[in-house]
Amino acid sequence: MLRLFRNNSPFTVIILFIFALLVKIQVLLHAVAPEPVAGHFIYNYILRALSLVFRHGAFAYTILAIFVLFIQSLYLKSIATRHKLFPRYTYIPAFVYLLLTSIYPQFSTFSETILLNWLLLGAVDIMFGFTQTTQPRKLIFNASFLLSLAALFQFTLLAFFLLLLVGMVMFRSFNVGEWSVAIMGYITPFYFLASILFLTDKFYLFSQWPHIGFSLSSHTSSVFYLILTLMGILILLASGIYAMQKNVSMSNIYVRRDWIAISFYLIICIVVAFLTDHSIKSAWLITMPALSIIISHALLLEKNKRFSNFIFYFSLLYLIFCLTANK
Repeated sequence: MLRLFRNNSPFTVIILFIFALLVKIQVLLHAVAPEPVAGHFIYNYILRALSLVFRHGAFAYTILAIFVLFIQSLYLKSIATRHKLFPRYTYIPAFVYLLLTSIYPQFSTFSETILLNWLLLGAVDIMFGFTQTTQPRKLIFNASFLLSLAALFQFTLLAFFLLLLVGMVMFRSFNVGEWSVAIMGYITPFYFLASILFLTDKFYLFSQWPHIGFSLSSHTSSVFYLILTLMGILILLASGIYAMQKNVSMSNIYVRRDWIAISFYLIICIVVAFLTDHSIKSAWLITMPALSIIISHALLLEKNKRFSNFIFYFSLLYLIFCLTANK
């Protein structure tokens, strides 16, 4: 069964889509409409715009969320393919992303975090291209712009400025002009938003933006299920790290740098999710892209197929447990 997702065939996309519908059927049957979040005024304006189309149709929002997650899974696969993160072209990263985003119902409902993942994935994708471009300043500006835009949605995402610094240090030699462009790219969204709010006499909204809380997903039916869920994630992550050491050691220096950046990406995501206010029920969804791409190594370990098959079936059993426990 693992071979279905290891292939690079276009027909695998159809299998992935069917898999996405099956694992998210519970969310479709119990659709929930998104609600405004206090202090997140940009997201609230987006919800107002969407309400003109979807009204209060919870099912329509859920379908949109599942479709967006499916496209994100394919984008994650595209990033892995174009930057040669794995020894072979495969849809495993897309499969793992769809699986992990199904362990909690809140991950599959329309939320601000789904939009933030687009911005962060786009920034990471651009940063991986820093070393192989004739227009580095253009890419640097775009990456910093996307990270800044994500921070405007949610205050705690200011921490991703550290990821930009990591990218500049690892992928580019020091150049004052490039660092100036990075800073300008990061400041630009703040400048335009401040100007718009000032001109519309809504500058007071900026005072609602700084917001730090504490979020350790407590939406399971009991603490026991929460502990087992976290243990499952840790087992998958440990298996991914183990296999990553085997695979990455054979890669070139550029790919190894990419994986170091992904590791920093995951660490920052965990810190951001932990410090996000509990009102953001899908806060930990932000960690899923980085987790997915690391765990994918465990399913692609060619030298130990028994290990990869075991992790594959363990992940399916883990998903079934989560679907049963986290209702």
